[in-house]
Amino acid sequence: MAITEDAPPGADVGSESADSGAEDRRLSSSLVLTLVLVLAVLAQSPIRGLLGTPLMQSWMTVFVAVTVQALPFLVLGVLLSAALAVFVPPSFFARALPSRPALAVPVAGFAGAILPGCECASVPVAGALVRRGVTPAAALAFLLSAPAINPIVLTATAVAFPRNPEMVLGRFLASLLVACAMGWLWQRLGRTDWLRPPAHGAHEGETKGEAFWNSVRHDTVHAGGFLVLGAMAAATLKAVAPASWLRTAAGNPLVAILALAVLAVLLSICSEADAFVAASLTQFSLTAKLVFLVVGPMIDLKLFAMQAGTFGRTFALRFAPATFVMAVAGAVLTGTVLL
Repeated sequence: MAITEDAPPGADVGSESADSGAEDRRLSSSLVLTLVLVLAVLAQSPIRGLLGTPLMQSWMTVFVAVTVQALPFLVLGVLLSAALAVFVPPSFFARALPSRPALAVPVAGFAGAILPGCECASVPVAGALVRRGVTPAAALAFLLSAPAINPIVLTATAVAFPRNPEMVLGRFLASLLVACAMGWLWQRLGRTDWLRPPAHGAHEGETKGEAFWNSVRHDTVHAGGFLVLGAMAAATLKAVAPASWLRTAAGNPLVAILALAVLAVLLSICSEADAFVAASLTQFSLTAKLVFLVVGPMIDLKLFAMQAGTFGRTFALRFAPATFVMAVAGAVLTGTVLL
């Protein structure tokens, strides 16, 4: 007669409760999806009527135009920035940069022009540079320049402003100027106790293939979501805001510059797509649009959160406001000379 041991009481309780919890979540999700589909079918007539109004047609036209134009550049930028973050070792930058911080800052700034990387990639890459011994001033110059003046961003800017090629040169010069100025400013006034370098890399423990595709998935969802929000905001501003309000704001140079600078921070659009949003704001001057294009890739809501998470809140609370002021000033100065 076989003797079997009874399982200890409660041995399967955890797994059973986990399975039941997962089943409950699946049932809830299915129920919510079913209800949404039923409501959509019942409300199809009002929805068709709403979408057929001139206001919504204008909104949809701007939204689709901005999204479709920007999406290829966003995807290409995400692929290249993931490749940069995963396959280019941070030690490469440490060997390539001059040992003197004053010279390392402009070299790191120019490196952003040839190494594509969106905001989502530039922050962890800058953290890896600091962790590998690169002077923080140079790493911060790269952090600010790479999302703003890399080839993908400049090409997208040229496509968005086909009649204003000076916008490409203005964006390049203003962004590089601000990146170098912030690097030198940190070298002069920054303190080591303000900066908390990350303890480990973002992709440690993963194979290169896993790290690449995880980075692509994360950045596509993250940047794509902000692109949709930015396109929605631009379409809403274009379709809903009274033309007299926009003319009033755009007619005052100071108000126009501050409005688009704040809008760049709030929208948090990926730099591969922001030129198309800026081009849709036709009431504003080229200088105000340049401010939008320079401020956005250097400081916005998502960048502040990423910088605080990577380098510490003490650093972000000092670096972000200084970057905002410097970006606005650099863009206005460049726009006054070139545009």
